[in-house]
Amino acid sequence: MKLSKKQARLRRATKFRAKHAEKGVERLCVFKSSQHIYAQIISGCGTKTLASASTITAKMKNGGNVEAATKIGNLIAKAALKAKVSKVAFDRSGFKYHGRVKALADAARDGGLDF
Repeated sequence: MKLSKKQARLRRATKFRAKHAEKGVERLCVFKSSQHIYAQIISGCGTKTLASASTITAKMKNGGNVEAATKIGNLIAKAALKAKVSKVAFDRSGFKYHGRVKALADAARDGGLDF
């Protein structure tokens, strides 16, 4: 049976989360919609959000582009360092590492996060 695009993405995300849950490493979880992008630093046990940033909370007019993703990457890096988290696993939630997801990751690395 062929999976839909969404089902395939969710399957990729589940495999990543299962692998990294055993390690107990904080993860930078990214979700993107057509108009916004969201990023969270989630604790190693997966129960607490240590830091978060999104284009909604930043009140950006155009949140669905690469420039907005870059700003969110910088914001999440600052928030993570404030929460004393510097090393994370990058959880792209099954999305391709391209465009907005890549821009957010590069900006977070430039901001001081290590993954």
